[in-house]
Amino acid sequence: MEITADHLLSNAIELARAAAIDEARASGLPYEGELVGEHLGVEVDGERFLTHLFRTGLSGYRDWRWAVTLTRADEDTSSEATVCDVVLLPGPDALLAPKWIPYHERIQAGDLTPGVIVPTSHDDARLTPGYAALPGDEELDMAQLLELGLGRERVLSAFGRDATSQRWYRGDFGPEAQMAKAAPLPCAACAFFIPMAGSMRSVFGVCANEISPADGHVVSIDHGCGAHSQAQVI
Repeated sequence: MEITADHLLSNAIELARAAAIDEARASGLPYEGELVGEHLGVEVDGERFLTHLFRTGLSGYRDWRWAVTLTRADEDTSSEATVCDVVLLPGPDALLAPKWIPYHERIQAGDLTPGVIVPTSHDDARLTPGYAALPGDEELDMAQLLELGLGRERVLSAFGRDATSQRWYRGDFGPEAQMAKAAPLPCAACAFFIPMAGSMRSVFGVCANEISPADGHVVSIDHGCGAHSQAQVI
């Protein structure tokens, strides 16, 4: 059911304006022209409960408006309007601060420099408690799992491994890289290819050829480059 604006409250524009002026003066903020400008309208908040909007003259507050909320006790015409609240609210074209992004989400690959700490949250989906890891997934030493307090507190979860695999596979050292497409043979057949341990062994390894741009990087078995060990046997 739509609530209609209370007639007495709607007409109490000067009461609302005076309240806004008092608040503007008390703020001590600089302003241009009028402290409280033209009346922009009303917003009905409930039965005998509405908000008057006024343009503000405060410097730097483009399209902000004073919002003065009024109410009255009952429907009796002798019931006077009362000021409930006076606040500054942004309009549709107001200049606002960017949405806050947590620090750990702002840091991107390449941002990490010496001394910078990037904490991981306790509920990071990429990680799982060490005791919950499957030995086959992480090549864990069973003796470490049985001895309380030994081993890593957290390891990659299945989600973390999948996300990592996809990122590596689609990256500069995966099969779709221009270097790989022009290579004579894949990394899997190269003597400089060192397979990884654990569950990623079947897809990834590390390049050990100092001539290759992939030297020291994780490469997929179907990556490749011109420095393949079998490119030319001398």
